[in-house]
Amino acid sequence: MQYQTATQTGGALAAEQNKVLRNTYMMLALTMIPTVIGAFVGMSMNFSFMAEHPIMGALLMFGAMMGMLFAVTALRNSVWGIAALLGFTLLAGVFLGPILQVALHLKNGAQLIGLAAGGTGIIFFSLATIATVTKKDFSFMGKFLFIGLILLIVASLANLFFQIPALSLTISSIAVLIFSAYILFDVSRIVHGGETNYVMATLGLFLNIYNLFIHLLSLLMAFSGERD
Repeated sequence: MQYQTATQTGGALAAEQNKVLRNTYMMLALTMIPTVIGAFVGMSMNFSFMAEHPIMGALLMFGAMMGMLFAVTALRNSVWGIAALLGFTLLAGVFLGPILQVALHLKNGAQLIGLAAGGTGIIFFSLATIATVTKKDFSFMGKFLFIGLILLIVASLANLFFQIPALSLTISSIAVLIFSAYILFDVSRIVHGGETNYVMATLGLFLNIYNLFIHLLSLLMAFSGERD
């Protein structure tokens, strides 16, 4: 009787975890729509202020993104959390404007954007499949990834002042590794019941994909960009 009860409980937990994962993937696909819309809006905007004042511009972007992140987190248990998440992804798409504008000024800019998007998709689906199919628990990576993320943020802020090209490339290379590893970590948390709110799960995966795309594109522009 106890074995049957334990089996039923385990089955219910597995079903609930699969539901969260399924809802997360559906919501993640939905977030791509406002992101793309925002990106098109961003490409048509004038970001001259950010070019003239890169530090102030970066801090304003960071502040706006953090405000929206706080809103999503606060509303995560209601339907307004979904609205806030979609609003956040729209804003994130707009903030892709500057890097997309720079890329499109290259002869092969459109191809590089396509390569970055394709590479991001391949990395995401590969690592998400590994975390889902193997069901290996990657929670042990949490502390290392968090420390790496903090160091990455500090290095990025420092490079706003120093503007060292080699450091930018190093930051982007490390960022690709960190956010790729975060995909494994976050999907693993969902699979093992560590994250049961699909709004927050979607937010985490979206941020991984978003940052992975930006840094892949930065590396591609640096090494393969064809200037006039």
